[in-house]
Amino acid sequence: MEFLSDYAGFLIRLLSIALVIVLILSSLASIKSKNHKGKGSLQVAEISEEVQQTKRHMQQELLDKKTFKALQKSEKRSKKQKSSPSRNVFVVEFDGDIQASATDSLREEISAILSVASTADEVVVKLESGGGVVHGYGLAASQLQRIKDKGIGLTVCIDKVAASGGYMMACVADKVVAAPFAIVGSIGVVAQIPNIHRLLDKNDIDVELHTAGQFKRTLTVLGENTEEGREKFKQDLERTHELFKRHVALHRPALDIDEIATGEVWYGSEAKDLGLVDVIQTSDDYVLDRCVEAKVIQVNYRKARPVSERLGLSAMAVLEERARYWIGKIMQHRGF
Repeated sequence: MEFLSDYAGFLIRLLSIALVIVLILSSLASIKSKNHKGKGSLQVAEISEEVQQTKRHMQQELLDKKTFKALQKSEKRSKKQKSSPSRNVFVVEFDGDIQASATDSLREEISAILSVASTADEVVVKLESGGGVVHGYGLAASQLQRIKDKGIGLTVCIDKVAASGGYMMACVADKVVAAPFAIVGSIGVVAQIPNIHRLLDKNDIDVELHTAGQFKRTLTVLGENTEEGREKFKQDLERTHELFKRHVALHRPALDIDEIATGEVWYGSEAKDLGLVDVIQTSDDYVLDRCVEAKVIQVNYRKARPVSERLGLSAMAVLEERARYWIGKIMQHRGF
C-alpha cells in the first residue's frame, strides 16, 4: 500500500509539473515571439592562447618552482624577440546529419570569417558526416567554395567519417587531412522507397494520383509502380551520380574517378593511397601544429533556440530522471 501511495503521489506531481510547464511555455513563447527574432550568436575563441595556458599549467605542475620561473623568463624573452604571427587560422566544425542542417551555422561562420580574413590566412573545417540529401550537401559544399573563391586556403580534417555528401564537401578543400581509420568515400547515390500498393489492393483501398507531366511522379509509396517509372527513376539516380563524379573530378583531377566512384568506402590510409586524401593525421595534431606558426581562432555560430524548446528540453530531462527512478522502484518491487 505504501508503494501505491508513493506512485499516486508521483503521478499527481507529474501532472502538476506538466500543467506548470504548459502555462510557462504558452506565456513566454508569446512574449518571445514579439521581442525575439531568433538570431543566433557568434562565439570566437583563440585556441593558440588556450594551448599556451594549458602548457604553462602542465609545466607548473611538473616542474619545481625555480625551474618553472626560469623557464617562464626564458619564454618571455623569446616572445619579445619574435614578431606577432602574420596570419590567422580559423577553425570551424561541421557535424552533418541527413538534411545537412548544420549548413545554416556554417554559412554564418564563413560569412564572419570572410569579413576579416586575407589570402595569407587559412580556414580549417573539422568535418564529420556520413552524407544525406543531395541538395543539402550541395549547398554545404558551395559554402566551402566561397572560401576558395576569395583565394583563402581551405583544409578539411576528417577524424571519423566523410562519406557521400560528406566527401562532396571535403573534396572542395585544397588539402584533405584524415585520421588513419577515418571512413572516406562512398561516391555514389542511393534511394529507397517502400511501396504498400499490394496491401492496399488486398484490402480494396483505392489510391488516386493525378499528375501533369509524364514523369512528375516516377515511383510512389501508395500507387502501383510501372516499369517505365522505375526506369526513369534509375536514370535520375545515374544522372545525379554523374554530377557527383564531375564535382569530385573537378576538385581532385588527379583521381581515377571511375576507380573510386563505385560507392565504396575506404579507411584513411587506404584513401591516401587512392588520392582521396592528402595527409594522414588527426585534426587535433593538425590544429596544434598550426598554433606554432599562426594565431588559431575557433569560430562557432550557435543558433538561438525558442524559449519553448529550451524549457521543453529541461522539463523532459526532469521527467526522464523521475521516470527512471520510478521504473527502478517498480522493478525492485517486483523482484527483477
